Amino acid sequence: MDELNRTEEIMECGCGKTKERTEKEYRDLINRLSRIEGQVRGVKRMVEEDVYCTDILVQVSAVNAALNSFNKVLLANHIRTCVAEDIRQGKEETIDELVATLQKLMK
Repeated sequence: MDELNRTEEIMECGCGKTKERTEKEYRDLINRLSRIEGQVRGVKRMVEEDVYCTDILVQVSAVNAALNSFNKVLLANHIRTCVAEDIRQGKEETIDELVATLQKLMK
């Protein structure tokens, strides 16, 4: 898909809201998720091959770190785009939504 069509495509978030992403942002997020998906498949293969528990735990830790990194990138993009734009438009409820999201992430 070329960049022009990609930036016009709207991403569904499952909550009734949408987000337009640039081609670069989209590619970065998808690449990160693809790497994480590969790591999870690797962990599954390790379990199937009866690999020693601590070796699996180390790989699970790496998956968790990759997911945390993904969350940080996504959150930063969200604050720079969605939150900033909503605040400029006077939508103060976005701050409450951000606080609620951060509380969920920090559990």
